[in-house]
Amino acid sequence: MPLSGTRLEINALEKSLQATAARTVELAQSLGATQSEVGVSADEGLSVTVRMGEIESVERHANRGIGITVYCDGSKGTASTSEFADAAIESTVRKALSIASYTESDSHAGLADPERIGQADVALDLYHPWDIDVETARTMALEAEDAARSADRRIQNSEGANVSTDAGYRAYANSQGFVGGHATSSHALSCSVIAAENDELERDYWVTSARTSTELEAAAAVGLRSAQRATARLGAQQIQTCRVPVVYPAELARGLLGHCISAISGTSLYRRASFLLDSIGTQVFPDFVTIEELPHLPRAFGSAAFDGDGVRTQSRTLVDAGQLTGYVLSAYSARRLGLETTGNAGGVHNLTVQPNAGDLAEIIAGLDRGFVVGELLGQGVNIVTGDYSRGAAGFWVEKGEIVYPVNEVTIAGNLAEIYPSIELIGSDMDARGVIRTGSVLVGEMTVAGG
Repeated sequence: MPLSGTRLEINALEKSLQATAARTVELAQSLGATQSEVGVSADEGLSVTVRMGEIESVERHANRGIGITVYCDGSKGTASTSEFADAAIESTVRKALSIASYTESDSHAGLADPERIGQADVALDLYHPWDIDVETARTMALEAEDAARSADRRIQNSEGANVSTDAGYRAYANSQGFVGGHATSSHALSCSVIAAENDELERDYWVTSARTSTELEAAAAVGLRSAQRATARLGAQQIQTCRVPVVYPAELARGLLGHCISAISGTSLYRRASFLLDSIGTQVFPDFVTIEELPHLPRAFGSAAFDGDGVRTQSRTLVDAGQLTGYVLSAYSARRLGLETTGNAGGVHNLTVQPNAGDLAEIIAGLDRGFVVGELLGQGVNIVTGDYSRGAAGFWVEKGEIVYPVNEVTIAGNLAEIYPSIELIGSDMDARGVIRTGSVLVGEMTVAGG
């Protein structure tokens, strides 16, 4: 049954997958599980890539699967299958039970507390399938690439433009009687090109993504943006090591803030492998910073009515006036810490950072001098100590204007000092991920050059 079909067809698929999940739970219980939970998913999609004016690849996918987790007096076993036949499901359940018989008992393992399990009664509006054929996708991808290649004579090569679409449904059921699910869709258009001048090559890209195709940026605009980003990097210079303000554009700022989420996630905390241990109530950011988790935003990429444990999601403030007010916990990690689950099994839901400034251009205009990050290279982040060191390329700013591109530098500091040093958060929010933030200005960091 196509996931891009009518609402009636999707409703039928929803009932079918939820029934399969519930039936599998019943089977697991009858075969000896103390508790059990099952996820059943189905998705399909199309991806078309063009390069240098020709189709490079066309890919269609149609996937489905069942993941089964059983608990037998504290021992856990997990198995999965892509087969929906009764015999295949029973065989997979038995494999999960067999695995559980070999694992150590863990008193913290098991389903979330019954009173926390359920589905929030909200309309998330996450399902907007795109009935696009190969020829239309090809035309859009070519339009993006053509716009990039014609934008500047220095765009001499292309890594391709891609149009992709995906629609899916996931059902979840557990032995405490909960059955729920949701249909989702996601669409994207991207373009990546190479600029050349004086034997120098620079690559950059741009991508637009959304739950509904009508909210994607125009193909030509995506191509033009990729060309502008690539050509802006030509003529890069090196700089001497200095301590200056550093600006993270919105698409990179979410990664900077994501390190905080890693540090306050349950696994890092119960392993005592975080620089933010026992930090509830402490000042982690400046007092103007507020970060909210908003899991019920319509059409957002991080929206969900329940988490991976089947726990109802709810809005909350994670950082209030710069103070950390909550952790990011699943049912298991919460038990390990003697706390309550925060409904974050599987990750965070639309962390939204409130701005206190204008957009990226306005932030740059306010700098006497500084460095704007264009690309980050390597890992270089130690969540245990907070040490931060990333290879980077970007742009040097003097008197409120970008004066030249910069490459081969390292930006360094410690997150425990970087976060309190944040001075501005822009209004140019990037909503293409589960962390939604504008550009971020850090007051001072070490930029190590030649």
